[in-house]
Amino acid sequence: MVTAVILTFILGYIAIVFEHPLKLDKTVPALIMGALCWALLAVGFNNGWLEVIDTHDHIFSMGHGDHHDAHHGFSNALLHHLGKTAEILIFLIGAMTIVEIIDLHRGFEVLKGYVNTKSKKKLLWILGILSFILSAIIDNLTATIVLVTLLRKIIPNKTERLWYAGMVVIAANAGGAWSPIGDVTTTMLWIAEKTSTYGLITKLVIPSIVCFLVPTTIAMFLKPFQGEIQVEAKADEESERLLSSRFMLFLGLGAIVFVPVFKTLTHLPPYVGMMLGLGVVWLVSEYIHPEEDFTEERKHLYSPHKALSRIEMSSILFFLGILMAVAALETLVVNGVGTLRYVAEVLQNTIPNQDMVIILLGFASAIIDNVPLVAASIGMYTHPLDDQLWHFIAYSAGTGGSMLIIGSAAGVAAMGMEKIDFIWYLKKISWLAFVGFIAGALVFMALN
Repeated sequence: MVTAVILTFILGYIAIVFEHPLKLDKTVPALIMGALCWALLAVGFNNGWLEVIDTHDHIFSMGHGDHHDAHHGFSNALLHHLGKTAEILIFLIGAMTIVEIIDLHRGFEVLKGYVNTKSKKKLLWILGILSFILSAIIDNLTATIVLVTLLRKIIPNKTERLWYAGMVVIAANAGGAWSPIGDVTTTMLWIAEKTSTYGLITKLVIPSIVCFLVPTTIAMFLKPFQGEIQVEAKADEESERLLSSRFMLFLGLGAIVFVPVFKTLTHLPPYVGMMLGLGVVWLVSEYIHPEEDFTEERKHLYSPHKALSRIEMSSILFFLGILMAVAALETLVVNGVGTLRYVAEVLQNTIPNQDMVIILLGFASAIIDNVPLVAASIGMYTHPLDDQLWHFIAYSAGTGGSMLIIGSAAGVAAMGMEKIDFIWYLKKISWLAFVGFIAGALVFMALN
């Protein structure tokens, strides 16, 4: 039965990795995998074929001790993992809704004012810096979507635009790695209390900057970024904005940035602060007038209900499935410890250098989704809050995905929007992302 649980996870994982050839949304195998892993775990446990372990290292078995206590232990383990998963999902739903409300009020149009150069080199740096900063404030996925949308308006030539889109992905992933709200993986580590806001920023901001600066500096000498580009000055740019655009942009971003402050002041989980932020932004959006002649008939165009309908619920369900599947492996006992802990011990014995293991994790995150990799690492290691290991995992999983277009949420978003070819990215951009990843990793190890 242990083999059946592990095999279910592996097959589900393979289906997720090959979602494009299979033409199957990765949410489907993730949900089936999560449900089946727990179903097999329950059947095996109830028949005494396997044991489970909770977060306090208490092992439960139907073959030993009180059956009532064993059932209670299994139920508590399931509820604990569901609760931890729900914290991440509620946080993401809140953040995504706030971003969509800002977008409904055309708040991101304000950012266009910062892109007013004809130099390709300057445009590269402006977009890179915007992407790096914006991804740390909202998240790397949203920052990429915003900036690729911006690129479409200022670079009509698709071939030239693809190069910029590739560099935006690298900058967005680097920017998201040092912020607790910049990437799903850093958010997971933060919510799981493996890293603190202060720890992430102080330990990772310099390696992340290096990861962004090195490939961008190299790229500025490449042929696609030489010369000038015709940036059409839009006379009606101001008309694209609304009366509420600037206010809702700063209110929404302020609400998201306030979450770490709220956690520090109250010691409550981050999702509570995100709920508060969403409530305030929603309240303001109900009463603000986006247009000069604003009528009740047009209110639905800027309604938070419309924003809710635009968020990626398939992504939320994907995280639900994958995180619960990983939780099942964390709960399943192999050789007296959880399966993931056992894998960590095997890795540690095979590759004694822990830094090398985490760098390999970064390469793995380029091939497969970094969310389950980080979820697995949380179950594999028991290091304390703000241990160097957690910071290095956050960096490697966050920036390693840039090496392939399918290796990060930002890359997948850019791929979908601009139809970026996998092989083109591999030939043109991957080596730049690799150089940046290694440079940042070496800086991190040197500083620590």
